[in-house]
Amino acid sequence: MTDIVVERRIAAPTDRVYAYLTEGALWSQWQGEAAPVDARPGGAFRMHVAEGPTAAGEFVALDPGRRVVLTWGWEGHPRVPPGSTTVEIELEPDGEATLLRLTHRGLPDDELAGHRDGWRLYLPRLAATAEAG
Repeated sequence: MTDIVVERRIAAPTDRVYAYLTEGALWSQWQGEAAPVDARPGGAFRMHVAEGPTAAGEFVALDPGRRVVLTWGWEGHPRVPPGSTTVEIELEPDGEATLLRLTHRGLPDDELAGHRDGWRLYLPRLAATAEAG
């Protein structure tokens, strides 16, 4: 198993980007059509992709404005079930902007490309949404 690491500079302050990672109504603006989340350690994470699968897991650690760690997987997926992998998102201030580093750990090798492509698709959407505020 290999980690996926995707980085993105977002022209928005870290607190705003953090909100888009911890508030379901904001999360669903950049990924999925519904994202009920309970952003606290042990709280449930669930995100339904429009006309697609549902990702599920739980929050592991939250450091407001700096870091979000959650487990991740897909309902009904034989190799990546809910909670079977870990996504860590680190936020670093860069002037008025934010440097975001997403690390997805624990994926089977044959799932790396698809998940990497997914994060590369959705992180620009997160950036555009957070930048627009």
